[in-house]
Amino acid sequence: MADTAPTASRRSPLADAAPRLAAVTRSSRGALRLAELPFLAQVNVRLDAKSPAADAVGLTLGLQLPLEPDTVVHAGEVTAVWLGPDEWLVVGRPGTEHDLESRIRTAAGDAPGAVTVTDVSAQRTTLLVGGPRARDLLAHGCALDLHPRAFGPGRCAQTMLARTQVVLVAREETRAGFWVLVRSSFAGYLADWLLDAAAEHA
Repeated sequence: MADTAPTASRRSPLADAAPRLAAVTRSSRGALRLAELPFLAQVNVRLDAKSPAADAVGLTLGLQLPLEPDTVVHAGEVTAVWLGPDEWLVVGRPGTEHDLESRIRTAAGDAPGAVTVTDVSAQRTTLLVGGPRARDLLAHGCALDLHPRAFGPGRCAQTMLARTQVVLVAREETRAGFWVLVRSSFAGYLADWLLDAAAEHA
């Protein structure tokens, strides 16, 4: 049976920052929402986008791996993030990383061509940045054009935020905001930066 929840002994990189992140949400009166989304399953997939393996993986996940650069495809509790012409990050709910990895490997296993499937869940944590002022907050430290016309729902980018490398995802759900996927070792620094930048909205 697949794991469906993180073990009790796991501690997220931003566990200590949770009260301060929640305080911003309260003090900004709905203008901003900051929170950690800990332990999201993250599986890196590399394969030929035009191969039978890509079709097989998409079928088992219930979605088509995005082929347009810097786009995201979402189906149910699984999100596929485009990282390159032959690379994707498949994100799922906490505790499902082993199941996702196994399903992807099985689907692609008999297909010809090189396929790499790697569980990278422990490498990153995810910050949620939401609310009407989310784009303004992120723009303080990101050189991307974050206007909805340029970076609307369903878009993603590997970029720098406050001099920290992140994967930025504009969520498709109404008012869902942004995912900021950051390496665990930089998560504390980035959270502190977000908290400081958010002070003007409090």
